[in-house]
Amino acid sequence: MEIAVLSKPGGRSYNEDACGYWTSDSVCCWVLSDGAGGHGGGDYASSLVVKTILEDVSRAPYMSAAAIHEALRHANEVVIEHQQDERRLRDMRATVAVLLIDQNNRTAQWGHIGDSRIYCFRNGARLMQTRDHSVVQSIVDAGMVDASQLRNHPQRSVLLAALGSEEDFDPAVAAEPMPLQDGDVFLLCSDGLWEYVDEFTMERSLTHTTSPQAWLDVLEAELSRRADPRNDNYSALAIWLGSPEEITLTMGL
Repeated sequence: MEIAVLSKPGGRSYNEDACGYWTSDSVCCWVLSDGAGGHGGGDYASSLVVKTILEDVSRAPYMSAAAIHEALRHANEVVIEHQQDERRLRDMRATVAVLLIDQNNRTAQWGHIGDSRIYCFRNGARLMQTRDHSVVQSIVDAGMVDASQLRNHPQRSVLLAALGSEEDFDPAVAAEPMPLQDGDVFLLCSDGLWEYVDEFTMERSLTHTTSPQAWLDVLEAELSRRADPRNDNYSALAIWLGSPEEITLTMGL
């Protein structure tokens, strides 16, 4: 297993994204969160989310849909609780994407809220992608606009769900674990990255790099080429399963 981490403020004065991971011989956990609320509230919310989920998993390293749902519920409660700490924090919210891998059973399971995404690639092609909890995603699902407009629609950043709300807490959690293969690759990323880096670019660059860090470097270079100078914070966690040789063979390099 190889891991790489990327988190930058982009064109903003500070970074409201947070990410981290915890590994053991049995269960491993990766968490990425994108804060919202401004004036420091977003970065506080995202850091609370990452810290809470990683602590919960490390205390009880067990992978199931119920365990993921409970970790997300607890993170939601913690954000709501700390909204009362200061006036500037009362509107803070955060997206979250969490991935768990059971090393003994060689399976993965995940959950998310908001528009931070989880991707899985197999044989260099996209196998799985989470669905955003956003206004534009719902419009796309209804067939009112084409999926190609998702990245540049005027309402792209309007969320339907995020941590920090007492109402309508309904995270998306994979119902069953997914069996893993050597060479599988996972990417957790905030919207600051996927807004400028499409899935074709992710796949193409994945098949031409030989490490997760090199892959993230290519994705960041593509983002820098396309992004507005005032672009949002961007973060990513890349997880490659198997040795570099196995991954290279799987992708046909």
